[in-house]
Amino acid sequence: MLVAFSVAPSGTGHADGSVHDAVAAAVRIVRESGLPNHTGSMFTEIEGEWDEVFAVIKQATDAVAAYGSRVSLVLKADIRPGYSGEITGKVERLESALQRGAAAE
Repeated sequence: MLVAFSVAPSGTGHADGSVHDAVAAAVRIVRESGLPNHTGSMFTEIEGEWDEVFAVIKQATDAVAAYGSRVSLVLKADIRPGYSGEITGKVERLESALQRGAAAE
């Protein structure tokens, strides 16, 4: 399964509303998990089996909880049994389609 998630605290007490330290704590857990992952400007993607992926997301959420009085968690999952390597495979297929489209023009 491939899961894109975003986790952030609220009620941090920072005047500028910055949450980068909390997000860094979450991303550190994801990266240390050893599962394939990618972090963008708004979401982190992680790939693996259901139990292992959600265990990492729970740990990341728990880490963020230390930074505020509430935690917001947003998830989107692509559950496709029998497939792996989709964290890069989907992007590779997209780039290939874009190249074919550019060649046809």
